[in-house]
Amino acid sequence: MVKNTPRREDALTRERIIEEAIALLDSSGETGLTFRALAERLATGAGALYWHIANKNDLVTAACDAIVARSLGVQQADASPQDIIRVVALELFDAIDAHPWVGPALTRAPWQTPLVRILERLGQQIRALGIPQAEQFAAVSALLGYILGVSVQNAANAQTGKQLGGDRDAILGQVAGAWSQLDADAYPFTRSIATQLREHDDRVDFLAGVDLILRGLQRG
Repeated sequence: MVKNTPRREDALTRERIIEEAIALLDSSGETGLTFRALAERLATGAGALYWHIANKNDLVTAACDAIVARSLGVQQADASPQDIIRVVALELFDAIDAHPWVGPALTRAPWQTPLVRILERLGQQIRALGIPQAEQFAAVSALLGYILGVSVQNAANAQTGKQLGGDRDAILGQVAGAWSQLDADAYPFTRSIATQLREHDDRVDFLAGVDLILRGLQRG
């Protein structure tokens, strides 16, 4: 007996495929993103997807680019370069937190559109700050490395937290308790920040790091 697959009545577009791919990536990760699973969600045949998307790598990159474009689309009228950098950084931090697969997708292909979008937005602000031409590449690299590195690690921490039960306060409390019991001579600094670990705000600390980089660039 042949099983009939319900067919969609609206036209299949690249944009619609990407939106469904994002939903599938969010729910199942990259391992769960297959053309068969995506075709089922779209009520079409897998072959129809290839008219719009070359392969899975192309699809993940396109999905990542859609998320990045939305994050960078926030308007900052009359904002200073510093404020624009902060907004961009926080939007990307939140986007990677909401879509943990975006971080690895960005770092795998530094020459592709999603990362180039970020590079261009940050680079324009570095120029606006008056950073000398010879120092602009290093400045953007430092910012980009910090933003992506911390954002990816934060998303990974959140996933680990879910695996451990999802109670962030309880998990941080356990770690802080362990740190406070470390040998005082061998780990004086780690012991001293145990209370801060328990109470810290990830987004606030992230922006504090961005500000440290910005202050260093302007003093240079």
